[in-house]
Amino acid sequence: MKSSIRFSAIVLSTVALAAGALSAPAGAAYWSLFSGSASQSQQPAPASSAPLSAGDKPSVVASNAGRYRDGAYVGDVVDAYYGPLQVQASVSGGRIVSVKALQYPADRRTSQRINSQALPELQSEVIAAQNTRVDIVSGATLTSEAYIRSLKSALGQAG
Repeated sequence: MKSSIRFSAIVLSTVALAAGALSAPAGAAYWSLFSGSASQSQQPAPASSAPLSAGDKPSVVASNAGRYRDGAYVGDVVDAYYGPLQVQASVSGGRIVSVKALQYPADRRTSQRINSQALPELQSEVIAAQNTRVDIVSGATLTSEAYIRSLKSALGQAG
């Protein structure tokens, strides 16, 4: 009961903010949908603007658009315990469009199985997030950590 009341309050507050009925002071505390506790916003509160009319929809601006310089960037070779791992990030229009594993552990059946599942999943997550802040793939911790480290070095070159 308590969590449904908390969720309803969050939804109503969000709707009221979007409709312009409420204004939020800079640095206002917001409820976290996932933790169920109050947390301080890391970003300033939305700037107050004219209220939305009934037909208006709030627009969402992609914060990562144009973040990187276009090109192909090769990351550092990183030890993934069972062998080296290195990625190449391709950027177009300032966005990550692909991440190719140039080398990765594949000499054992277990490594082949793990990497055949983990590498495409990591690539998909990175492209969706447009950065290296992605979850580690369960069962592929060493591969995930090495992939992210190599990708960080590649994206460091991209700006």
